[in-house]
Amino acid sequence: MLISLVMALQLAPANPSSITVRTATASQRVPLVAEAVGPMVRPQLLAPLLPVVVTPDAPGHYRVVVAGVAFGVEVGVASTTIAGLVQPLATAPIEREHQLLIPLQMVSEVFPAYVNNLQWDPTVRQLVIFTRVAAVKRQPRLVVVDAGHGGPDNGMTGPLGAPISLYEKDVALSVAKKLGVQLRSRGLRVLYTRTTDTLIALSDRGRIANQAGGDLFISVHVNAASMDWKDPAAGRGFETYFLAEAKTEDARRVEAMENQSVRFETDAKVSKDDALSYILSDMKQNEHLRESSELAELVQKHLATMHPGPNRGVKQAGFRVLVTAFMPAVLVEIGFGTNASEAAYLNDPGHQVAIASAIGDAAAEYLKRYERRVGGGVGRDER
Repeated sequence: MLISLVMALQLAPANPSSITVRTATASQRVPLVAEAVGPMVRPQLLAPLLPVVVTPDAPGHYRVVVAGVAFGVEVGVASTTIAGLVQPLATAPIEREHQLLIPLQMVSEVFPAYVNNLQWDPTVRQLVIFTRVAAVKRQPRLVVVDAGHGGPDNGMTGPLGAPISLYEKDVALSVAKKLGVQLRSRGLRVLYTRTTDTLIALSDRGRIANQAGGDLFISVHVNAASMDWKDPAAGRGFETYFLAEAKTEDARRVEAMENQSVRFETDAKVSKDDALSYILSDMKQNEHLRESSELAELVQKHLATMHPGPNRGVKQAGFRVLVTAFMPAVLVEIGFGTNASEAAYLNDPGHQVAIASAIGDAAAEYLKRYERRVGGGVGRDER
């Protein structure tokens, strides 16, 4: 045994030009790219024997899905994120001719540590697949639930013309928690951006979702009427937004209202309006906008079956909380806290459960539709 190991080590080249991917019945050679920092691999070339899909999430950010397990990487950063866990890499991923290259160590050490039925044989530089890893059972999809505002940021208060009985931050948190329960009852995983009365920076909320590998992002808010309306106290209804440049004056009003939370972030650097416009115009090319619009339509459809207020429709605006969430993402205004009857409705725990159930139904329906489109794939991580 010792002699054969020594011979194998002697035969293995010091600077190999390729590695092998092998199953019980087939094998393939995968070329390596020689870089000053060490050998690198183009992950797509590990397929078809090893199912690999590489998807850009944002400039310099990629999601590498190996047999249903998602690895988040960033060009120039020597680590990868798997289900919220950070795993160091020997060297940082790089880009060459718009193609992602990952260090060989990610293939030889990290993939086998997280993907079932994989083993690296260093003596012959071979990645061995013991069974059909394509059959590895995926985790349930992850929905990130964001309760708007929090801490010193009360959000809106209401109703108009009466003592304050509703604080947006409290209703949003209560509904968000109930939404999490509803989503889990539908077989989905849930991550909250906050579970207590604390302030989370708007830009950090999307980043939390990205780092956890979220499939959907749902931000819960309570609306407020404009004082410029003829009868502000009469404003009622529900509406759902996705990220795009606001097209109406009312959408711009709600955008400005919700984005005011940034003033409570003592360390925040408030970008100029033109910077946000640049981000939005760039993201219009992102496939998540179309998917976010579809999710918003489903939220409105399901809320319309139980909400006493009027359906105000799907709208678009430049909410900062959605800018950093690189996945289908929506912001739901569940009602007007400035309206006395709607404020009482939103404060009622039973009605909060009903709202959460409707949004949960919308998220589950969206994910089922997506699953059918991709033929039962593993969701966002495989796009």
